[in-house]
Amino acid sequence: MYNTNFTLMKKVLMMATAAFMLAVSLNSCKDMGAPTEISCNPNPLTVVGNTVKTDISATFPEKYFKKKATMVVKPVLKYEGQETIGDSAIFIGEKVTENGKTVSYKNGGKLQMTASFDYVPEMAKCELFLRCRISVGKKSYYVPDVKVADGLIAISKLASAKADELKPAVTPDKFQRIIQEMQEADIKFLINQANLRSSETKSEGVKNLSAAIKEANENERKAINELKISGYASPDGAEDLNANLAERRQKASSSYMQKQLKRQKIKDVEIASEFTAEDWDGFKKMMEASNIQDKDLILRVLSMYSDPEQREREIKNLSAAYQTIAEEILPALRRSRIQLTIDLIGKSDAEILALLKEDPKQLSVEEILFAATLVKTPAEKAAVYEKTIELYPADYRAYNNLGLMKYQEGNVAEATRLYGKALSIAPSNPDVNYNAGVAAMAQGDLKKAEEYLGKAAGTSADLGNAMGTLYLMQGNYAKAKTSFSKTPSNNAALQQILNEDYSGARATLAAVANPNATTAYLQAVVGARTNDRNAVYNNLKVAVSKNADLKAKAAKDIEFAKFVEDAEFQTIIK
Repeated sequence: MYNTNFTLMKKVLMMATAAFMLAVSLNSCKDMGAPTEISCNPNPLTVVGNTVKTDISATFPEKYFKKKATMVVKPVLKYEGQETIGDSAIFIGEKVTENGKTVSYKNGGKLQMTASFDYVPEMAKCELFLRCRISVGKKSYYVPDVKVADGLIAISKLASAKADELKPAVTPDKFQRIIQEMQEADIKFLINQANLRSSETKSEGVKNLSAAIKEANENERKAINELKISGYASPDGAEDLNANLAERRQKASSSYMQKQLKRQKIKDVEIASEFTAEDWDGFKKMMEASNIQDKDLILRVLSMYSDPEQREREIKNLSAAYQTIAEEILPALRRSRIQLTIDLIGKSDAEILALLKEDPKQLSVEEILFAATLVKTPAEKAAVYEKTIELYPADYRAYNNLGLMKYQEGNVAEATRLYGKALSIAPSNPDVNYNAGVAAMAQGDLKKAEEYLGKAAGTSADLGNAMGTLYLMQGNYAKAKTSFSKTPSNNAALQQILNEDYSGARATLAAVANPNATTAYLQAVVGARTNDRNAVYNNLKVAVSKNADLKAKAAKDIEFAKFVEDAEFQTIIK
């Protein structure tokens, strides 16, 4: 019995001693509290791209960090009754064997860590705290949260890919009211002669050209634009003789065509005429197309000498080749050429609109796409593009143009689908890639946006503004600065504000063609950053009058922290 009681008492004493020692150890740790000299950079916090990131530093004083203590430090961002916790950093005393950064008890040390959070709009009004948990063994306690930063600069989130900021690229129709069609026929002459031969005037080419003249005169959809006759002589013999010969050939052919017009009772058609003494251009073209021996040498002679007589001498020196030239090339250059230009007259606007309503199948793809420029309302335009897709599903332009209309309506998802369809037909088209890139930006998919915009070189839209906006959203303000075009825009001004070029931003915003609520809000921000109270109040009044939602934004925006207590500011945001 004695031994049993003694053993029990001994166990109780040992347990009490252990508990006392643990309590002493834990109480000594509670003396640590939070680290000192806490700071963070930047402060206030700043959104870059879609990330809120800051570097935090603090001091562990000498004889502060207990040798058996472990401190877990968590950055905590608090906003609107919520909190987001960042990645922890662990610091340990010299006798702790767990993972962590060891802090000397005697010499103290430094707390250095980076806090990073994914941005959400509710963080506009926020505070950053450090939450420290100190433990020894299995016992631990929390130090009261310590504030290290107050507020968030989020002006970069005003970068916009909406249609009023980045204009979509239209893929236009190729409709032409008048299309010109040309037809030619040659009348050949014997050497040193200018008289017409019936074999030439009855040739297939001349008969076809005469028939085309007659048909154009009778068809209300056609009109003769020009009838031109050119006389030529081959580049052999004396130049003055050739000039006379070429002129006579031109006159003979002109006289023949005048008679043809009169016979067909075609009036009001004037014949334009000219002659060329020595047809070196025709000679060169025929040589290039031939297989004549020494062809390259003869072409070199033409490039080396400009004097006609010297050219002729040099070519004649190539006796074997010249014989072939005289037989195959020169006879074809002894000619007159008749050129007929006919205007093909397309449907009038009224005819196109009537067919669009009554029987759109009779419209070509160019005509129906052109019809979209004739209707007045967005709904009518969309209906035209939908009908184009129905009739011509293999043409990418209707998908693209309908897509940009959906984008302007704010239906980015449907616009993206239509752009995707257009790209499946025309994957390299720069305009469609541009539109798809802007839509991807609007949906927050910056990687996809960069991929599309990389294929948009040559687009009809302002690629510089789109790339500048993309770099703003990515947080690359240096690249944004070099990308924006000279066209004034809200995004271009935002880039200047972020690069602290306030005079430049002020000038850009003043030059925006169609200023909106964002324009005025950015002007107010410039006023706040340059301590211009009048600019803040005057522009905020304009901004909230155009978009009442900006009242709540301004009330929380750290850009206006110096003005928030002013009565005039409070009047504006209420």
